Amino acid sequence: MKRSTIQRRQDAERERIELCDAALRRVVRSVRSTPNFRKAIEEAEHGFSGEVVRDPQSWQPQMKTRDAARLRVAAARHLFSRYPVPAFLERVWIDDTGLSAEEVRLRKQWYVTAARGGSLYKAGASAWLTRKEIHAFLNPSVGLGFDEAFWEAIARSYASDAAMALRIARSKIARASRGETDFWRGVVRFFCANPAPVETIDDLCDYLVECRRRDPHYNLEGRTLSALIRRMHEWHHDIAAIERIEAMRRRVPGRGAQTWAADAAWSGSTLADWEWVPSSKDAKAKGERFVVRQLKQAEDLVMESRAMRHCVSTYAAKCIAGAASIWSLRRCTKDCIDRLLTIEVDRQDTAVQVRGLANRLAHPDERNVLERWAKARGIALR
Repeated sequence: MKRSTIQRRQDAERERIELCDAALRRVVRSVRSTPNFRKAIEEAEHGFSGEVVRDPQSWQPQMKTRDAARLRVAAARHLFSRYPVPAFLERVWIDDTGLSAEEVRLRKQWYVTAARGGSLYKAGASAWLTRKEIHAFLNPSVGLGFDEAFWEAIARSYASDAAMALRIARSKIARASRGETDFWRGVVRFFCANPAPVETIDDLCDYLVECRRRDPHYNLEGRTLSALIRRMHEWHHDIAAIERIEAMRRRVPGRGAQTWAADAAWSGSTLADWEWVPSSKDAKAKGERFVVRQLKQAEDLVMESRAMRHCVSTYAAKCIAGAASIWSLRRCTKDCIDRLLTIEVDRQDTAVQVRGLANRLAHPDERNVLERWAKARGIALR
């Protein structure tokens, strides 16, 4: 049925009114909730009710903010603060993202102690900092976070140059775990005595982490900055060599990633590793034993090449193709492990090359151990 002009005008008017109402609903501000002061005071007091210096019920803030973080800080100041504290200590009340529950508790405790005028040294900070360092920690350079202030305080106890201490605080050292403070304190002392740009410190930190991974007892005593930088560059060179070997391994036809053991870069020889313990009469040191171990990982091959100062890492292609296997003869004692010989064994289980440090030939006593291994594993020696 055809609609009249009046009806069409009425429909258009209703549609216009509906559109206007919808537009108004979009722009009208929602009713703002009132600040939740009670929740803020409860969150700040939680776990520290016995250390408050003011009655929680007496808090009557003149604040319009609805931001929960800002309210918590204000509540913490009311409950605990007799003295001003650095901004980085207050930060834990604002945002504890990425921190464990234990770390959050520690930082809040340090805030409460400092705000009440107590001793951080007696509150547990003595496990990591001296009294002098705690004073520096509570008076840091502007703009530092908790961890940065912690390491700047340590650096200031060794460096007469405040700029150097700040450089250390801005470096990757500030990301170090407090559980390894003793080691990284030594690193801080080293850089205070051997100043370097932040970029160099950061690069060396990556190298030092790797050194610690290989040797938990590694330290910087007696080392120089130039020698450390040189070894870092060698490490980068080794990483590049490992990556090339891994790329070579992945390109081998018919050997997809699923065919490799999880802990090995290539399958290698089926011969087992070997160990011999001399009798107490023949042993030259306490706990002496000799081990022959097959190198089947890119990293192991490159480290052997670096330590023995020869080119065995270039044999990776032969190992991956199954044309050869590389073995390392090592002498182990209670105190150390010494690499003695690197051995190349071909497909026919023949030792085609035996070389020591810098490609030297085997010494007579090493040859005796080598012959024991060869006899035990059915290896032919040339």
